[in-house]
Amino acid sequence: MTSGIDMNSVLLQMRAMAARAEGLHSAPAVPQTGQAGGGFGTMFRQAIEQVNSAQQRAIEMSTAAEVGATDADIADVMLAMQKASLGFQTVLQVRNKVVAAYQEIMNMQV
Repeated sequence: MTSGIDMNSVLLQMRAMAARAEGLHSAPAVPQTGQAGGGFGTMFRQAIEQVNSAQQRAIEMSTAAEVGATDADIADVMLAMQKASLGFQTVLQVRNKVVAAYQEIMNMQV
């Protein structure tokens, strides 16, 4: 099972945004994936939804293991919890970088 977050695409888009903000014309073209009109915001929203889904699944598996469901394997529960945690940390770090880039752009002298 993959997390669904393509970090290379996120990094490419962030670099392109930074290059545009600095006025460079050599920014790499960012391939548009998904729906028409999609962009970084759409991709970020989808990543958040996927992380939320992974967290909900981890909670459900944990609850099943706590009540003694026969199909709940503790190794699978721990793996699901780690995937959810890693996905959350990834989205959080991307958000932090975007906020820092925004603040830097807002503080630029014109």
